Amino acid sequence: MKLDTSPIAAIATAPGRGGIGVVRASGKSLAPLLAVLFPDVTLSARRATYIPFKQADGSVIDQGIALYFKGPHSYTGEDVLELQGHGGPIVLQMLLARVLEAGAESGLRLAEPGEFTRRAYLNDKLDLAQAEAVADLIDASTEAAAKSATQSLSGAFSKTINTLVEQTTGLRMLVEATLDFPEEEIDFLEKSDARGQLAVIVASLERVFQQAAQGALLREGLNVVLVGQPNVGKSSLLNALAGADVAIVTPIAGTTRDKVSETIQIEGIPLNIIDTAGIRTIDDAVDVVERIGIERTWGEVAKADVILHLLDADQGPTRADDAIVAAFPAGVPVLRVWNKIDLSGHKPSVNPTEEATNIYLSAHEHVGMDLLRAELLRIAGWQQTGESLFLARERHLIALRSAHKHLALAGEHAAQNDQSLDLFAEELRLAQAQLSSITGQFSSDDLLGVIFSRFCIGK
Repeated sequence: MKLDTSPIAAIATAPGRGGIGVVRASGKSLAPLLAVLFPDVTLSARRATYIPFKQADGSVIDQGIALYFKGPHSYTGEDVLELQGHGGPIVLQMLLARVLEAGAESGLRLAEPGEFTRRAYLNDKLDLAQAEAVADLIDASTEAAAKSATQSLSGAFSKTINTLVEQTTGLRMLVEATLDFPEEEIDFLEKSDARGQLAVIVASLERVFQQAAQGALLREGLNVVLVGQPNVGKSSLLNALAGADVAIVTPIAGTTRDKVSETIQIEGIPLNIIDTAGIRTIDDAVDVVERIGIERTWGEVAKADVILHLLDADQGPTRADDAIVAAFPAGVPVLRVWNKIDLSGHKPSVNPTEEATNIYLSAHEHVGMDLLRAELLRIAGWQQTGESLFLARERHLIALRSAHKHLALAGEHAAQNDQSLDLFAEELRLAQAQLSSITGQFSSDDLLGVIFSRFCIGK
């Protein structure tokens, strides 16, 4: 991929007010920019200099710290200049405008989203998985997600993938070398223990996939939608899960007219809990607002990862509840939550049946809530493995699944008594390509464009 070497600049801190704001510039050589911005001062590389930031007419924009990093010893691998001043948006916009003005003759332009990190990748400062971990660390919504993102940023995920690539490449080279000497093919599998080597690679890949899948769960979380008739306790359950009164609770049916969302953590897993309007037939809705609320409820159900169907344990199931169940989308896990056991006399319990898993609890009394949390983690597939997790993305999981498929096919060819070594080698090549795409050793320009366009400006 051809690297655009024109210098770039952007505000590198989040929008809004803050104590400190940073304007960052990067380019193959920033000497012309430094000469215009600081004509009377020579900045020493990797040393902080407290200095006034001035307009072209000499008026002071701000007083702050200038940090200069000489490439390749910088984040991007190029010359990098960071101007750290006060974090007011107007001040930062004025400072950025001055930097762009000072660098105009050298072709300095405003950076695109993710362009600093993209240059770090293209200049071999980060591989692709590490570059994605930068964005994941910024976006981490839980402590566990942040730790896993840091793990990936440090290169642990990449190192694991590279080991798999090396093992697959080594076996592939052995197979292809054997193809050049047909007389040796007969004893190849036995002498080289090719099947044993392949089994080791597959086992390692499955272990990595488990770690990556758990990490992806930390990154994405689950969308959990609370569904049920009016006044069955959906808002009370939301409050009990959130540990705070985030939804209004009254004995009046239909209190919740629109969705109420709250993100919580269970064992570090982010859960986006959505409380919806109570469901009854449109004909029974008392007004147009309630009708709209019911329609929006079904819209949220269609996007749910997990549905919590709340029922009144004191009253038991009704035909209306059966109608709600009949309308659930296929393939979405459903937990049938029997609320108000403080009134019905049931004990807190989990009762799995062929139709659904029934959970008996009292949201009002906070009894049985741990049972619900455990079931949510079970549905999420969360397991405390004791191993470090990688904050993987969906493309990583797709690549790992595809590599596993190709290795499985390689195993089938290996079992055919040396008659399919060429197909064995081809499946190993395809598996290697899938694994290499994770770290960017094998990638397309389109893939890079999609990944880095999702970064924030200045990163």
